Parts: sequence; C-alpha cells; structure tokens
Amino acid sequence: MSLIPWKPFSDLDKFFSDDDWLFPVFPRVELVKPAMDIKETDKEVIAEVEVPGFDPEKIDVLIEDDILRIKGSVDEKREEKEKGYWRREIRRGSFERMVRLPAAVKKDAVKATYEKGVLKIVMPKAAAKPLSKVKIQVKGK
Repeated sequence: MSLIPWKPFSDLDKFFSDDDWLFPVFPRVELVKPAMDIKETDKEVIAEVEVPGFDPEKIDVLIEDDILRIKGSVDEKREEKEKGYWRREIRRGSFERMVRLPAAVKKDAVKATYEKGVLKIVMPKAAAKPLSKVKIQVKGK
C-alpha cells in the first residue's frame, strides 16, 4: 500500500501552470504601478515615486480636488525589431497613479524634481479651513 497518492498527470499540470508555457518568448505583460511614498510634515506633503528610465518631460503631475495624479510614458525604440529577442522584460509603455492627498495643498506652489529615477513632489500645505458647526434640528411627525 502506497502512502503517497499517485498523480499520473502531475508533470503535465506543472507544465501548464508555468507562466511561459504557451509563448516562452513573449512574457505576460502586466501593468505595473511604480512604487510611491507619501509623507506629511507640519508644513508640506511630500510624494516620492520611483520611475527609472522615464524622461522627465514625459511625466505629467496634476492635482485636482485633493487628488494627486501622475502619468508617464516611455517610447519603445522601433529600430531593433529584427534582433531575435528571446525574452523582453525592459518596461515600455505608460503608467498612471492616482492617490488622495492627506491634506489640502497650495496648488500654485507645488514643485517637482526628477533625480536618479526618483520623482519628488513637494506640496506646501494650504491653510486649514476652519470647521463650521451647524446644529440641525430634527422634526418629528
């Protein structure tokens, strides 16, 4: 009597569970979001985004209704299409990240810099709006 169950098709199952079983030359393309850190200090909100290999002029930074939106793209070089690639993993294409900011910011004073593959966005905080208190009277029927 065997203690290990016999699975006659286990090798075949492993073959089909591998990501590259159908097209080993063309890996699956997944939309990858760049890593982002956001921190808040007393005077500003700072976002740092890892986007190596991107041209800073092809990165758009927008702030609308306390939402930070970052878009960028990398153009694929078409001159090497007959090189006989076996595997291509270098990222090409575009990305987009949107995140709600933890505080209101002065949109006209935002500064963005790009250095060594890291996009740094410094957003000075806007003056906090005073919270108004309103008492609502509940009427019964």
